[in-house]
Amino acid sequence: MKYNRIFGLVMDSIGTGAAPDAAKFGDEGSDTLGTIGKFFDGKLHLPNFAKLGISNLRDTPIEGVPAAEHPIGCFGKMEEVSVSKDSMSGHWEMMGLPVTQQLSFFPNGFPDDILDPISKFSGRKIVGNRPESGTQILEELGEHQMKTGDLIIYTSGDSVLQIAAHEDIIPVKELYRISEYARSLVNGPKYIVGRIIARPYVGSGKGHFTRTANRHDFTLKPLGPTDLDKLQEAGFKTIGIGKVNDIFSGQGIDEGYHNQSNMDGMDHLDHVMTQDFTGFCFTNLVDFDAMYGHRRNPEGDGKALMDLDRRLGTVIDNMRDDDLLMITADHGNDPCFKGTDHTREYVPLLAYSPSMKHPQSLGTRTTFSDYGATVLDNFGVETDMPGTSFLSELN
Repeated sequence: MKYNRIFGLVMDSIGTGAAPDAAKFGDEGSDTLGTIGKFFDGKLHLPNFAKLGISNLRDTPIEGVPAAEHPIGCFGKMEEVSVSKDSMSGHWEMMGLPVTQQLSFFPNGFPDDILDPISKFSGRKIVGNRPESGTQILEELGEHQMKTGDLIIYTSGDSVLQIAAHEDIIPVKELYRISEYARSLVNGPKYIVGRIIARPYVGSGKGHFTRTANRHDFTLKPLGPTDLDKLQEAGFKTIGIGKVNDIFSGQGIDEGYHNQSNMDGMDHLDHVMTQDFTGFCFTNLVDFDAMYGHRRNPEGDGKALMDLDRRLGTVIDNMRDDDLLMITADHGNDPCFKGTDHTREYVPLLAYSPSMKHPQSLGTRTTFSDYGATVLDNFGVETDMPGTSFLSELN
């Protein structure tokens, strides 16, 4: 093994420019990192990201984040081949399972043969039933739910069915039970939905509703083995931080941590870094997406990036010579783009170890699966999983 421990860090939705197939998704011109830099007008302070090479991997550096003359890590970007642009497909593809089957989408709302069973199972009426921003639909229907106890069901541009409920009206455990039942309805063959998301919220009334950290994703179980399964089968430890455990339905993961926020996730990462183990720790930081990207809030996105940059200083300081850190994203979500959905973008790829002597460009990887292939290669796990390892380029 070149590295004893590998730490994968996913900045949920922090893309780095429109992908070659962005036009198929209506996402030409999207650029999450570029947009955030422009919004801050040169005041985006990311010294740790800069020295890792985050602007070096771009054709045009992020405003306020100069390209490093001598980056301390390797840098590049990755292109997605999956047919969708959500967290599930991004993470699955990273772990050697590109999503090649078109999932079910509901631009006109969900049909009765999905909603009627949910209503009957829960004993509640359903309102909403359309693509909508989560914050907007709570503004419109949150007070209605508090008065009636109806379920708020909505979707987005992704293959997702979201159920929102006020925690004082529908307890979280009940919401989870309803969401788990909804999951059972859309596993095929007629409908295959990527995620059922339980969206608990609190607040006294319109203008005061806030979604809580009790969100839970009931994800479609992986449609085949993943790199996590291969690592686990080979006897290496696998750890999931944040919604990683949900995305893989716990499959291939030995130990999981639920995040309350990005900083809580970094606390978990700091804790895991104190442990002696041989294997892979996979972390997702979802605030970029859930709190800022979908809400089209570039200021929040930038501040969250600067907060993460400060925490990266601690991570870098605590790394052992035989540790590897690989930072990336699962898709884009340009906070100044049209609509409120994800954007089809390249994702950044940063790799660092204190033992690196000659960091270099990793170029443009033609699939996210190169990420997991590199992890498997490091641990000597021989498989026929997709992806091309770049382990030999980490010098």
